[in-house]
Amino acid sequence: MSSLDRFRSRFGAEFAGQIVAVVSGAVLTVGLARLLGPDEYGLLFFAIAVFGTLGLAGKLGIAKSGARYVAEYKETDRSQLPHVLRVSFLLGVVAASVVATALFVGHRELAAVLGEPRLEPFLLLGVGYLVGEALTTYVRLILQGFERIELSASLHALDRGLRLVFALGFVLLGFGAVGALVGYVLSYAIAAGIGLAVLYRRFYRTEAAPSIEEGLVGRIARYTVPLTATGTANVLDKRIDTVLVGLVLSPVAVSYYVVSKQIVQFVKTPVTALGFTLSPTFGARKASGDVDRAARIYERALVTSLWLYVPIGAGIVLTAGPAVSLVFGGDYRGAVPVLQVLAAYVVLQSVTAITSNGLDYLGRAKSRAIVKGISAVGNVALTVALLPVFGVVGAAIATVITYSAYTAANVYIAHQEFGLRGRYLAGRLSRIVAVAGAMALVVGGVVGGVDGPVSLVLVVALGGVVWAVLSLAAGLVTVDELRSVVPRGGAS
Repeated sequence: MSSLDRFRSRFGAEFAGQIVAVVSGAVLTVGLARLLGPDEYGLLFFAIAVFGTLGLAGKLGIAKSGARYVAEYKETDRSQLPHVLRVSFLLGVVAASVVATALFVGHRELAAVLGEPRLEPFLLLGVGYLVGEALTTYVRLILQGFERIELSASLHALDRGLRLVFALGFVLLGFGAVGALVGYVLSYAIAAGIGLAVLYRRFYRTEAAPSIEEGLVGRIARYTVPLTATGTANVLDKRIDTVLVGLVLSPVAVSYYVVSKQIVQFVKTPVTALGFTLSPTFGARKASGDVDRAARIYERALVTSLWLYVPIGAGIVLTAGPAVSLVFGGDYRGAVPVLQVLAAYVVLQSVTAITSNGLDYLGRAKSRAIVKGISAVGNVALTVALLPVFGVVGAAIATVITYSAYTAANVYIAHQEFGLRGRYLAGRLSRIVAVAGAMALVVGGVVGGVDGPVSLVLVVALGGVVWAVLSLAAGLVTVDELRSVVPRGGAS
C-alpha cells in the first residue's frame, strides 16, 4: 500500500469515527436541550466546564508527550516502545488519581465557591468523569502516535455512541441532568477499559529492550511541561469562559453559550479528522528529513480547510436564527447572536485543527505553549471585561478576538518549520473569499423566506450548489475533487 493509500485509509477511518461521534453528539445535544430545558441543561454543562478545568491537572500533557515519543521511537527503536507506554501510563494514572481524590474531598466546598449549591452531586460524579476522561484521552493519543488512526477512531466512535445511549437513556428514565452525567461517566469507563486492553495486547506485549534508554524518562517528563502549559491555555480558552458565564450570569446563559459552541464542534468535524490524521505525519516526515513534502501536504490541507470553512462560516451567520429556533426550540433564541459571532471561530478553528497538534509532533510545543498562554490570558481578561457589557455575546466576542491572534501565530510557527509559499496561499485565499462572498449574497437574498425545516434545507442546498459551481469556475477545485466532498446522490 502506498503512502497516499495509507493516508486515505487513515483519514477515512478517522472521518467515519468523527461522523459517528458528531451524529451521536448532535442527537444528544438536541435531545438533552429539549428534555432538560435551558436551566438544567446549563447546569449540566457548567459542571462539565468545571471538570474540563480540573482535568488539566489530571492529564498534564502526559498522554501527548507519550504519543510524541511513540511516534519517534516507532521509527528509530521499537524496543523502547513498551517502556514509553509504561512510563507515560503510570505518570498519567498518578496525576488523574491526585486530582480525582482532591475533588472527592472538596466537592461541597467547590460548589459553594462557585455559588451554585445544585452542583454538589455533579461534582461528586466528577471524580469518575475525570479519571475516565483522562484514560480515554491517553489511549486515543497513544494510538495516534502509533498512527493507528483506525483503532483510535473506533474508540472515539464507541465512546460517543455509548454516551448517547446512556446519557439520553437515563434522562428519559427520569433521572434528569444528574442521570445524563452518569451516562457520560459510564461511556468513558467502557471506552477506556477496552482501549487499555487493546494497547496492552497489541503494543505493550512486544519485544522490549532490557531497560529504558538513559534519559528517556526525563525527556518524556520534561516534554509534558510545554504541553501542560498549552493545555492550561487551552482550558482557559475553551472552559474557563463557560465557567465565567455561569459565575457572572446564570446557567441559562451557559446553555446559550454551550449550544453555540457545540454547533461549532459539530461543524468542524471533517477538518478535525484531517488534522488528527496528519499531525503524526508531520513529525515522521521531519524525522526522515523530508520537510519539503510535509510543507506541501500542510499547504494543501490549509487551502482545503479554508475552501470548506469560509463559506460555512458565512452560512452560519445567515441561517443561525431559523436554525436555532427549529432545532433547539424557541427557548434557545438567546443563542442566535452568540452563534453568529462564533461563526468566525469556526473558520479560525479550521486552520488550527490542521496546525496546532502538528506543531507538537514537530517539537514546537514550547513555542505554541507561549502563544497559547498569551492568547488564553487575554481571552479571560476580555471575557471578564465584556460579560457585564454585552452579556453572553461578550464571551463569544472575546473568544474570536484572542483566537484570531493565536491562529495567526500558529501559522507563523508552521511557516518557520516549512517555509510556506505566501504568494500561493494569498492567491488561493482571495479566490476562496470571493466565492464565499458571492454565495452569501445569494443565500442572504432568500433566507428571509425560511419558515420551516424544509425551506431551511433548501436554502442551505442552494448555497452549496452556488459554492460548488463558483469553486469550479474559480479553479479552486476540480470535478473529481468536488465529487470526493459531495458524494453521489446528494449533498452531504
